Amino acid sequence: MRVSMAEMYENKRRRFGLGFLSGWSVIACVIAAVILIPILSVVSLSFFPKENIWPHLISTTLPRYLFNSLSLMVTTGLLAGCMGVMAAWFVAMKEFPGRKIFEWALLLPLSIPTYIAAYALVDFWEFAGPAQTALRGVFGWTSTKQYWFPEVRSRGAAIIVFAFALYPYVYLLARSAFREQSSCALETSRALGCGPWESFWRVGLPLARPAVVVGVSIVMMETLNDFGAVEFFAVQTLTTGIFTVWLEASNSGGAAQIASVILILVLALLMLERQGRKQSKFHQLSKHARPPVRETLSPLARFCAVVLCSLMIGVGFLMPFSIMLHHALINPELWLKSDLWAATWTTIWIAVVAAIITVSAGVLLIYAVRLSSVKWVRYVLPLTAIGYAAPGAVIGLGILIPMAAFDNILADWIEAATGVDIGLLITGTAGAVIFAYCVRFFAIAYGSVDAAFGRITPSMGMASRSLGLNASRTLKHVHYPLMRGSLLTAALLIFVDSSKELPATLLLRPFGFDTLATHIYGYASLEDINGASPASIVVILVSLLAVGIVAKTSQSQSDKK
Repeated sequence: MRVSMAEMYENKRRRFGLGFLSGWSVIACVIAAVILIPILSVVSLSFFPKENIWPHLISTTLPRYLFNSLSLMVTTGLLAGCMGVMAAWFVAMKEFPGRKIFEWALLLPLSIPTYIAAYALVDFWEFAGPAQTALRGVFGWTSTKQYWFPEVRSRGAAIIVFAFALYPYVYLLARSAFREQSSCALETSRALGCGPWESFWRVGLPLARPAVVVGVSIVMMETLNDFGAVEFFAVQTLTTGIFTVWLEASNSGGAAQIASVILILVLALLMLERQGRKQSKFHQLSKHARPPVRETLSPLARFCAVVLCSLMIGVGFLMPFSIMLHHALINPELWLKSDLWAATWTTIWIAVVAAIITVSAGVLLIYAVRLSSVKWVRYVLPLTAIGYAAPGAVIGLGILIPMAAFDNILADWIEAATGVDIGLLITGTAGAVIFAYCVRFFAIAYGSVDAAFGRITPSMGMASRSLGLNASRTLKHVHYPLMRGSLLTAALLIFVDSSKELPATLLLRPFGFDTLATHIYGYASLEDINGASPASIVVILVSLLAVGIVAKTSQSQSDKK
């Protein structure tokens, strides 16, 4: 049988994954390219800056930035990891008073942004705060020379704030891992002579290691991303270095070079996390695996479990929330200020637009990849999730530079054609901020939409196509109704995260443009915690939506098991 040259060429293209690029494949490539533009822009500018300041950075500030960032990441990861694992082990494997309440209450610190927790901690524990004022009143001290008190604005205080605010990431993943373990392994270890704690160290913890590694990696990346808290604590990190070099020294190339160091750290964390999971795979061999049976603790162990969980909730949520609520209630006139409600309205509409665009782009990208016959198109999906790992300052820098260049080219072209100087159309507008939110939180949409598509049997789409519906109408009339709940959840999570985002908003916002996050930052930078308290309460209450979604999702998954 003869095969034409065209057929041979097409077979060769299919063999190497180079099939025909359909319209849906083009959509997937365009969306992925747009999401990756900020990262590629930072990498490009760091390699080809207008002014190379690598020698100056290496000899002056970069070692300090790098040391502070690494020390914060490592110590926060270790402390948050220990707290999250211990709390998860108690809740999942032991029985003690208040366990059901602690099970969901331990997630509450997720609703406190780290910069708000930092403002509250400094306000309460600094020299003029209630704690030291009460000590001086009780003991009659008049100056700091008469007593010793830990330095509040320090790297150690920042570590405590980060650990108590971020441990829920470890707790949530470790709790799920402990729940999925079979009681057979633990019972076998006990039968071989291991005590309760020895079973934890030698069986329970190693089996949960992949989940713990993922949780600690997320904590470390969130610590690296922070700007508001570390600046308030006067700790110079790589993220604060981007703001210093770019905004104060007006050197975009140097800022991009610092951002490239952050990207290297992020990629190293992602590779470490993936390698840890790859080398630590554990499979359930029993076909009749039984879930673990909770063991009743001794009186002393019960006391320790209650104290540990209460301390984590108290320091991570109750203390910052009550401090900010106190300031907000004793100053009711602050709730009537026009700038608060203007920032609230700005936050709502910009977060809603970002959530709608991000979820829609996620649906189109994943649906296009599923329809595409080109194999390499599927490789772009994991790349689009890197924006969630990259700090907001890096995303902001990567957006502003190419956007400003595009605006200048467009303005020059229009002026040459019409003689009218229109100025910058996109740079310095709300569109830049929305674009940053879409890139930063696209991974949330990607994960939720991909999971939703995975729960839909392919036969439903095939049946729709056989009945005459094209791909677009199948997505609208078949897939979308089945995914509506997952899409709404993803949109709410993106809305909440967008309302809390600070670094990217600070870099990209137009003049006079304030969200709740920048409103809080503006007052806190002037040491006016009273002025920052109403907006802080609004952000915390909005963030509780995300905590409720996470708690409900994890509970439903537990009930299914």
